[in-house]
Amino acid sequence: MEAGSSISLKRGLLGVSMHSHITGLGLVDGKAKRIGDGLVGQEEAREAAGVIVEMIKEGRLSGKGILLAGPPGSGKTAIAIAIARELGEDTPFVALNASEVYSVERKKTEVLLQAVRRAIGVRVVEERRVFEGVVVERKFYRGKTPFSPYPVLTGAKLVLETKDEVRRFERLPPEVAAQLLRLRVKKGDVISIDAETLEVRKLGRAKGRGKKLYDVETEVEVEIPEGPVEKVKKVIRTFTLHDIDVSIAAQRAIFTGLFAIFGGEKEISDEVRRETDKLVKKLLESGRAEMVPGVLFIDDAHLLDLESFGFLTKAMESEFAPLIILATNRGMTRIRGTDVTSPHGIPRDLLDRLLIITTRPYREDEIRDIIRIRSDELEIPVSDEALERLTKVGVERSLRYALQLLEPAYVIARRKGRFRIELEDVEEASRLFADVKRSVEMLERYKDLMLA
Repeated sequence: MEAGSSISLKRGLLGVSMHSHITGLGLVDGKAKRIGDGLVGQEEAREAAGVIVEMIKEGRLSGKGILLAGPPGSGKTAIAIAIARELGEDTPFVALNASEVYSVERKKTEVLLQAVRRAIGVRVVEERRVFEGVVVERKFYRGKTPFSPYPVLTGAKLVLETKDEVRRFERLPPEVAAQLLRLRVKKGDVISIDAETLEVRKLGRAKGRGKKLYDVETEVEVEIPEGPVEKVKKVIRTFTLHDIDVSIAAQRAIFTGLFAIFGGEKEISDEVRRETDKLVKKLLESGRAEMVPGVLFIDDAHLLDLESFGFLTKAMESEFAPLIILATNRGMTRIRGTDVTSPHGIPRDLLDRLLIITTRPYREDEIRDIIRIRSDELEIPVSDEALERLTKVGVERSLRYALQLLEPAYVIARRKGRFRIELEDVEEASRLFADVKRSVEMLERYKDLMLA
C-alpha cells in the first residue's frame, strides 16, 4: 500500500504513471550504471543520491535536506522517486508543487503540515485473508452507465494460479478492475487481493514468466506462491500520519452529527493530530508498528516564500521528519515576496542546511534510451526510424516534448491500422501538437490579435 503518495500522472483516466518504470538508483557498489533501475545517465547525481540513502539508513541526515538543481527535464523528479524506492517499497513519497502551497481554502502552513504528515508512514503488521497468485488470465469489462455517455470500467475477469491451485474470478467489481489497470497488472504478475478491503497489491513478476527487453529490467522477480489461492497471511500495511488524521477526523464528524464526507483537503485540528500521535505512540510501544520516514518532494521550490521556508527549516529539525527534497531550475532569483536575490530563490540560511545535487541536460544517446524505455513501459512499439526522429525532437526541442508525442503518435498509427509507430506518425503528431518554442513563435506572429 503506497499511502501518502501523490504521484498519479495517468494514461487516460487510468494508466501508467510518468515515472512508474523507476525502481531505484541503478547503483552497483555505489557506482551508477549508465542504464539501471529505469534511470539513464546522470551518473554523478545518482551516485550523490546513493550517498544520501546510506546517510539516511545510518541516521546521519538529521536536520538536513536535499536540493536538486538543474535545467528543466533533467531528471530531478526521477532521482527523488528513485531515492524513495531505495529506502523501501512502502516508503511514502509525496510530490508537491510549490504553487500548491498557496491554497485559497487552507493556510500555507496547513498545506505543508499535511504534506509532511503524508510523508511519514506507520508500518503495521496484521493477519489478513487474501487471494494471492500468478495472473494467468485477465480481461476487463466496459459498459455504459446512466452517469456517462461513454463506456466505463464495470468489472474484470481474473484467473490466479499458485503451484497447487488455479482459481477463477469471473466478475470482480469495478474498484478492483480500476486497481488492476492502475498497477498495470499483466499475465505473469504475482498479485494479492485483500478479501475485505479489496486492495490489490502487485508483488512482482513470477520467475520464469517475464521477458527482458534491451538491457533494462524494471520489475522485481518473485517466487510463484505455494498452497491455495485463498489464505491467511501476515500482511504489512503502511499508513501515513495524515491517513490516520483524516480517519479520526471523519469519525468525529459522524459522531457529532456532521453527516458529510470528510475530505482530507480541509484543515485538521491540532486536537485530532494529538490523538493520532497518541495512538501511534501506543502502537510503537506495543511493538505492533514501526515508523517509516518517507520523502517529501517539493518541485519549483523557488515559488515558496519566507514563511514556507521557515516552516520547512523547523520541520527538518523535528524528531520524525521525512526527507525533504527541494527541486528548482532557477539560478540567481528573488525570494518570493522580497527584494532579496539569492541562489535558486532560497534563503541562504536554509541553503546552508541543504546538500545540493546538480543535474545536467541529457545527451543524445541518453535521450534515445529514455524514449526507448518509456515506449516499452507504455507498451507502444516504435520503429527504428520513428525512434531516431523522436530522439532528434528530444535534442532540438525537449525530452518532455518527445515523450509527450509517443501516445498521440500511437493513436495516429492505430487509426491507420498499425500497432507500431512509424516515422510518418511522429511527423504528423509533431505537426498537430506544438512544443513551447513553436507556441511562442505563433503567439509572437499573432500578437496583435491576442487579447491582453
